[in-house]
Amino acid sequence: MKASSTPRELAFWHSLGQFPSTGRKRLGSLESVSGKTPESYIVRTFGCQMNEHDSERISGLLESDGMRRAESDDDADVVVLNTCCIRENADNKLYGTLGHLKTWKDAKDGRRIVVGGCLSQKDKDIVQTRAPWVDVVMGTHNVHRTTELLAQSIESGPITEILEEAVLDDHALFPSALPARRETTFNAWVTIQIGCDNTCAYCIVPAVRGKEISRPFTDIVDEVRQLASQGVTEVTLLGQNVNSYGRDLSLAARRDGENVAARPQFAELLRNVGAVEGIRRVRYTSPHPKDMRLDVLQAMAETPAVCEHLHYPLQAGSDRVLSLMHRGYTSERYLERLVEARRLIPDLAVTTDIIVGFPGETEDDFVRTLEVAAEADFDSTFTFIFSPREGTEAAKMTDHFVDTAVVADRFERLRAVVERSAWLKHQAREGRIEEIVVEGPSRRDPSVMSGRTRQNKLVHFTSPRALRPGTFATAEITRGAPHFLEGRLVEVLAEPTHKIRIPVASVNV
Repeated sequence: MKASSTPRELAFWHSLGQFPSTGRKRLGSLESVSGKTPESYIVRTFGCQMNEHDSERISGLLESDGMRRAESDDDADVVVLNTCCIRENADNKLYGTLGHLKTWKDAKDGRRIVVGGCLSQKDKDIVQTRAPWVDVVMGTHNVHRTTELLAQSIESGPITEILEEAVLDDHALFPSALPARRETTFNAWVTIQIGCDNTCAYCIVPAVRGKEISRPFTDIVDEVRQLASQGVTEVTLLGQNVNSYGRDLSLAARRDGENVAARPQFAELLRNVGAVEGIRRVRYTSPHPKDMRLDVLQAMAETPAVCEHLHYPLQAGSDRVLSLMHRGYTSERYLERLVEARRLIPDLAVTTDIIVGFPGETEDDFVRTLEVAAEADFDSTFTFIFSPREGTEAAKMTDHFVDTAVVADRFERLRAVVERSAWLKHQAREGRIEEIVVEGPSRRDPSVMSGRTRQNKLVHFTSPRALRPGTFATAEITRGAPHFLEGRLVEVLAEPTHKIRIPVASVNV
């Protein structure tokens, strides 16, 4: 079965409480359509924070329908794969996993496989063609339909439903409007925007996430207030290009005759979220350098809850390569705004993304990237080797692909520069007293606690007793390693106030 309804048609059927494909009443529970009701699930997530947040909502929807989370595939009746397609090996990873899951599914009657996320949005019918044992294939705009599609597959067989765009008048398509099973209880992701209007030559995101749509301002602030009332103390605002948040809302208001300026509202949002009682830390990701405005930096500086951390993707230091990428800024403009950010925000940590080997990148271009990276003096850098993604402009530049051996050499040279910068930044913090939020025991050594500073730096520290995740404390930094800090507990500032588990609430869509 394949659903071919448009987003607006689906919104209409939702308003009637019916499925467009069958016309029957919507299901209150999976149990109502099958004697063999799935009782447990597991969600595997690939990709970015947006995918992680979508997975929380998928889990929340399944639990609100009576299912429980399994600890392993063997204990699960349903496996959900929430996919990413940013990197070239994403396809191999998905179909390799699906090959293993076929054996898992055949081993027990009633097991179900759901594939969602960006790769299914891109591949559409290809998923079930290559893996016909998959029960549900859904796209990035279908998260709110998870339980309904699963129920339909139980009743009628495999189904693919890929909405090409968001339903503008259905706020349930914002992941944060759906029930959630959060992986942590003291912090939370809050979606402020979906989609992207940029045209970066290497990026598949606009094709799989759709056009930029900002969530209503009051909805965001109301959700943060609700989270704070549940004991959440830290929120991260999510969007593909957060600092353009609200531009589409302003334009829509102007079209409706309102006398408003067509400008982003992200700075105002930062101030309002940061003013919510109980919220002690506010983070956001990711901004675009071409849209970074002075008012955002001022809001960061003047709002105590907003953390002193800026993820500021450079991608390349060569103006020629930046132009080929369609990034919309020069290295000079990037560095000027970075200087302004550090002037306004004391003790600011800056992280970035850099791509090595973009089609046509020359040695001179790469040297310029090394120079800009050294001048920017980043706290941490996520370095990537260019990965062509079908459907992007850069994937067609095959005549200009850089030799893999050259790319590998450049990658190592860049890593040496950025890791030296990061290590020096960490060594400079030795002897300082840092405020940290405890995340729990260290994965490598359970006798050591781990937490994060306001600058988002990971700290492994000794403590005379185990501290509950979400505890605010201070630690003296005793050693700065290249990728983390070490320290010892100085003082517990505040015990966590969150519940052991934020309950899953039902939602009417």
